Amino acid sequence: MEEVYIKGKYSRLIFQNSSSGYTIGVFKVHDTNSEALSDYIGRSLTFTGYFHELNENDLYMLYGKLVSHEKYGEQFSVSRYDRCRPEEKDSIVEFLTSGLFKGIGEKKAQAIVDVLGSETLKIILETPDNLILIPGITKKNADMLHEKLKEYEASYQSIIYLTDLGFTTKESMIIYNHYKGKTETVIKNDIYSLVLDIVDLNFKRVDYIALNMGVEKDHLIRIRSAILYIMDEVSNLYGHSYYFYDEIYKLIHRVIGINISEDSFIEALNSLEKDLLIVVKEDKYYLKEMYEAEILIVKRFRLLASNDDNSCKKIDDALNELEEFFRIKYNDEQRLAIKNSYLKDFLIITGGPGTGKTTIMKGITELYRQLNKLSYMDLQEKVALLAPTGRAAKRMADSTGLRASTIHRFLKWNRETNKFQVNEYNKSKVEFVLIDEASMIDTYLMAALLKGISANCKIIIVGDDHQLPSVGPGNLLHDLIESCKLPVVKLKELYRQGKDSNIITLAYDIRKESIDSSIFNVEDDLTFIDSTAEEVVFNIMDICRTYKDYSYKDFQILAPMYKTIAGIDEINKNLQDIFNPKEKSKKEIKIGDVVFREGDKVIQLTNMPDDNVYNGDIGIISRISLSPKKEVEIEFDNNIVRYTPSNFNNFRQAYAISIHKAQGSEFDIVIMPVVKNYNKMLYQKLVYTGVTRSKKKLYIIGSLESMNYAASNVNTDIRRTTVKDFLINGIK
Repeated sequence: MEEVYIKGKYSRLIFQNSSSGYTIGVFKVHDTNSEALSDYIGRSLTFTGYFHELNENDLYMLYGKLVSHEKYGEQFSVSRYDRCRPEEKDSIVEFLTSGLFKGIGEKKAQAIVDVLGSETLKIILETPDNLILIPGITKKNADMLHEKLKEYEASYQSIIYLTDLGFTTKESMIIYNHYKGKTETVIKNDIYSLVLDIVDLNFKRVDYIALNMGVEKDHLIRIRSAILYIMDEVSNLYGHSYYFYDEIYKLIHRVIGINISEDSFIEALNSLEKDLLIVVKEDKYYLKEMYEAEILIVKRFRLLASNDDNSCKKIDDALNELEEFFRIKYNDEQRLAIKNSYLKDFLIITGGPGTGKTTIMKGITELYRQLNKLSYMDLQEKVALLAPTGRAAKRMADSTGLRASTIHRFLKWNRETNKFQVNEYNKSKVEFVLIDEASMIDTYLMAALLKGISANCKIIIVGDDHQLPSVGPGNLLHDLIESCKLPVVKLKELYRQGKDSNIITLAYDIRKESIDSSIFNVEDDLTFIDSTAEEVVFNIMDICRTYKDYSYKDFQILAPMYKTIAGIDEINKNLQDIFNPKEKSKKEIKIGDVVFREGDKVIQLTNMPDDNVYNGDIGIISRISLSPKKEVEIEFDNNIVRYTPSNFNNFRQAYAISIHKAQGSEFDIVIMPVVKNYNKMLYQKLVYTGVTRSKKKLYIIGSLESMNYAASNVNTDIRRTTVKDFLINGIK
């Protein structure tokens, strides 16, 4: 089948993403080979696609297809394009006077074309000195015409070069925008440098194209890139900050598909160390970014902790006034935490559920405001309340009455470049940072935060180090506390009592590795249902019928795994008809193997800061559109986010979610299955984190044997890091 094209001129811009080159514009159609598009000849048509540069005076061939957009109507979706070099004399004059060539007006352009004819552009490119022979054309004009035309030609040729190699038009645009005129040189010298320089390109993608280009499988640049890939992947998979020689060497042949000599491997390691891409300390191999992140964290926290206490002679009187202000009585631990939060420039406050961490944060911010004689408006400018997730930040804001945000939002994370706009070159002016749910913060994110705030900014960290460690690499909160080199207030006295006391007792039993089964089924807050894996889904469905009209924000099923007969996927499939039964009025869409329905509860899987939605946020599908274009709209706390097929994989059903995804959130009612089928996912920190998500009522469905096994399984998530060692023994 002949490829459909439209030929004509670019008319005007509607939208363009400067980073990716994605463009929406208007195109004046001169010709087409499609019967369906023939009515557009002589008319304008909206187009979409990825472009490097569009000039209103150029003639283009756009290849693609006609599509229908709900909002913008018919559009031409461009898969590739060609720029037609002007051949006719009038077209060349028009091109030369387009504004691209400064100092060339219509008179000079006409003179050039009268002498050089239809070969004008070719002659300018190949023998520009011939231009000097034309009356009125100076050497400066000739040089400028030659350079501009060469630059213009080169950019287009670079895009063609990249797409011919196998990169998509979008990838080609991103690559060219990064390297500009050096594009082809970079590709030919070391195509693997793209992996380091461009976020959207990973080792596997570049490696595939490199091998097709003829790069040898055992080439040094390939082995180097594979080593960096292995270290990054292992870091994200296991959370380690460093690796050993043998580990990397054993994995290298799996990644590159061949066995290499140890000499070649050592050469690659030495080369990476010389180029400052890895750091080797004794027998430990670090990615440079990870090593520097750990060093920055250790130095900053040690520096802040070494500062003399801030003076405040009447601090105890101020605490008494604070108790009167809130009509509350702090216990000794809470009082010490609030007091030290003012006196010290660095402090860690840690404690389990029911110890009053939320109450303390409220007291910390108010004490800081009162002692510094700040208005609430001034307080918002000087203090940043931060959390790793959107839900945790919202809880923080609700409890303190102050503005709070995710760390990513505070640092103005750019999704396309994966860089923070608030950084060491553009620091925030806040004087005090209060961080909640600190167990979820990985090493890289903490280092990024420290780069974005001043060296003397006060830092208070709040968290429960018995919870799951961060998804990203590191075990930061645990390492900081275990070092015993930094000021820490440990909250042990239970502040929260009443209905949820049995849930809290269970949480502390898990930490002690021994569960007293007598606490189950005594009060309404903690229910245990003995169940096999085969019975889990049935029992969950039975309970959920009682709560089918309960707010989706306050009721949640948490499970350790997605697969198995008692996994998240199976639970979600069965719960949809209880919480959101099929109705004629509700539209549905099938994405992969899952049918989504208007009214479905869903969870966000990635950060989308431009849409103010973050990993772990839970929402409801408010609208599904199937024609003319598939779209799904999801409401997250009155924030409507629109999804198209390109990012449908950014959400999934959330009647049941993983315990990892629930970290940083709390729910009134939680159902948590715990059965043998979850195998190695049954470990102390995971089950402890799940239990502590519940505020009022918790159902455990499974076996006491599995619960006790999980409580005693404490060695499954040991991460190799050096923050603790650096704090204790110094940086060598």
